[in-house]
Amino acid sequence: MEILKRFSLPVFIVLMAILPHLLNDRWQAVAITFLVFTVVALSQDIILGKSGMFHMGQALFFGMGAYATAILNSQFGWPILATIPVAILVPALFGILLAGPIVHLRGDYLLVVTIGFNIVFVQVLQNNLGGVTGGPNGIFGIDSLSFFGTELMSQIAVYYFAFIVLLITFWVMHNLEGSKAGRALHYLREDPLAAESIGINTRVYKIFAFSLGAGLAGLAGTVFATQYAAVSPEAFDFIQSVLFFSIVIVGGSSIPGILLGVFVMFVLPEIFREFATWRYFIFGFAMILAMILRPRGIVPATFGKIPKFLIKGGSHGA
Repeated sequence: MEILKRFSLPVFIVLMAILPHLLNDRWQAVAITFLVFTVVALSQDIILGKSGMFHMGQALFFGMGAYATAILNSQFGWPILATIPVAILVPALFGILLAGPIVHLRGDYLLVVTIGFNIVFVQVLQNNLGGVTGGPNGIFGIDSLSFFGTELMSQIAVYYFAFIVLLITFWVMHNLEGSKAGRALHYLREDPLAAESIGINTRVYKIFAFSLGAGLAGLAGTVFATQYAAVSPEAFDFIQSVLFFSIVIVGGSSIPGILLGVFVMFVLPEIFREFATWRYFIFGFAMILAMILRPRGIVPATFGKIPKFLIKGGSHGA
């Protein structure tokens, strides 16, 4: 795993920038899916990996962003790009409302509650709440991207839309890592009681993590809706949340690990598509083996412990 530890993000970005010109239409579509799901997995990492909260409902926020774009575009005629602020804000605000009453829960209790919210969300979509979600069939006929009135209908245009969203996510993750909030989340992950003892308002930072992770997932939802020109409830069900949860756990809450996890979860099965259902059988054993051999993840992130002198010194804030 030494190569992965020396992973160079700039090299990855350059490779992804030229990649679509080397692929046919089918693999371009797979590459877009890789980019979109990487953004969602990184947003999951903010809640699960960076702050240590057992959240298994990220597909809920992902779906909110996708449906916000789909509804505003198909029923109100908004251009795709104009729907982006709403696709970010709606999940982010819901993340605050959701997290407020449940962040005091720990471990499997929080896990079960977030699973329940994801299931409720899918049921709301399937029952066509307000007559705008399209029921079990979802929403079809979403417009293609347009920029200053120019239609960008090619798949490569969608790819670079997804690529820009991924770059924004990398920027957010980089700035979070070195910020006061990022340090607070790391301390919160390591030891919530010790974090409180040095003056960190754990409730506020937990809600912040939910809101930020939800907003990024909603942004990815806009790209997803644009890619397929349609959305449907089954794309955001509980199983999708399980996959995003697994990527962070198996990957080790690091960018290289998450990229590798998304590749293994969503790209590798496409490579071995001819094996049909056997690919998931093999992949299941691969996950078990990975966790036995690498219990902290394939590429574990390094989180700083709370300095002992801070704990002894009393409350000083994050």
